[in-house]
Amino acid sequence: MVFSSLIFMFLYLPAVLLIYYITPRKFRNAMLLVANLVFYGWGEPVFILLMIFSTVLNYVYGYFIEKFRENKRTTKILLVTAIIINLGVLAFFKYAGMLTDTLNVLPFLNIPDFTIPLPIGISFYTFQTMSYTIDVYRGDTPAQKNIVSFGTYVSLFPQLIAGPIVRYRDVADQLDCRHENIEQFTLGVKRFMIGLGKKVLLANSMGLLWDTLRPDMSTNGALGNWVGIIAYSFQIYFDFSGYSDMACGLGNMFGFEFLKNFNYPYISKSITEFWRRWHISLSTWFRDYVYIPLGGNRKGVVRNIINILIVWGLTGLWHGASYNFILWGLYFGVILLLEKFVLKSFLEKLPNAVKHLYSIVLIIFGWALFYFDDMSQLGTFLASMFDFSNGVLSHDAMVTVLQFLPLLIAAAVASTPLASKLYDKIKNYNWCWIPETAVTALGLLVCTAALVSNSYNPFLYFRF
Repeated sequence: MVFSSLIFMFLYLPAVLLIYYITPRKFRNAMLLVANLVFYGWGEPVFILLMIFSTVLNYVYGYFIEKFRENKRTTKILLVTAIIINLGVLAFFKYAGMLTDTLNVLPFLNIPDFTIPLPIGISFYTFQTMSYTIDVYRGDTPAQKNIVSFGTYVSLFPQLIAGPIVRYRDVADQLDCRHENIEQFTLGVKRFMIGLGKKVLLANSMGLLWDTLRPDMSTNGALGNWVGIIAYSFQIYFDFSGYSDMACGLGNMFGFEFLKNFNYPYISKSITEFWRRWHISLSTWFRDYVYIPLGGNRKGVVRNIINILIVWGLTGLWHGASYNFILWGLYFGVILLLEKFVLKSFLEKLPNAVKHLYSIVLIIFGWALFYFDDMSQLGTFLASMFDFSNGVLSHDAMVTVLQFLPLLIAAAVASTPLASKLYDKIKNYNWCWIPETAVTALGLLVCTAALVSNSYNPFLYFRF
């Protein structure tokens, strides 16, 4: 992983950028398509054909949906067929093992183990291609006539394997007519470096702290286990938001503008606000393509409750083939229902500090449910967070926590908009480019050194 990361940063990316900018503008999508396929094939060559199949399938369906637009019955059949095929492929690769394990609970069944390697990024590009056919059906965007441009959209390597989920209508104009410039490129470099720093310096460190404390949950002491799950909460945030920042930065370098995927979710004062700030591209996808078509809040309270639970059950299932993910989604769905119908007026009267504490505690419990796929281990860990029989903090856990304390403080500060607000106050000064350049260069040097010396580098969301 270290070797691949360094090859990407110092060989693959510079080479692709150089070739891209010397390629005549009308051939740049074709050049990007080739680069995308090389990038994906680098990690999983056997699944390139699956992504090409998904691309061709949705291109063809989009073309015929637009061609027969006046025939509502035909276009509806085409849309439903496209959705079934897309979801069928996703379910086959992602959920077949979960289904066979569930069915084998029945004593009269003995289905052989059906574990299939999960293609990297399949959840992301499947949702992207589905959004395209749905938007063409709705008339929200015209069908793309150029299959090369459509293939570039589906396989765009900056955000291919871990998002954000980029809807076609948001980048349709950019695919056909984008104007790269030095300001956008410079912004892209800064965003990429911010994301790289989040991942390499913060997410990896918090993951190491969690992995150090987790095996000793029975002896850490209550505080040690709280610190451990807080570290995991920071890890998953900086891991995923870091990748999203890197993807948006890479998009800027190639002339694209992707929508923001995170907006400081850990400063939220309710779970409702948290989900407006966390993984924005996924929550808006489910809102626009599942919740609203189901009727949203337009068909009465009972139907609204059912719709919310369906959406959040599916949100959990999207994250992985394990029942703890479904429970995680429903956990937040129930809290959102309580905030919507029961707690709203009460929460509004609380001091901001109390509302923030309420949100953070619920979020942390959610991440424990997200992490543990074994319910007995989850129960043991949750109990250990309130078990003071081994003291508040064991000696070994205290030594570990003190070693990571500066990074914990850095992670806490970085999860707030403090640095962004400070930057906004100085960014318009003429001399600002000097510290910006110095910090960017220093960040690259430190991150490179961390990559070379640290083997802990997998992105968590690669497996979703």
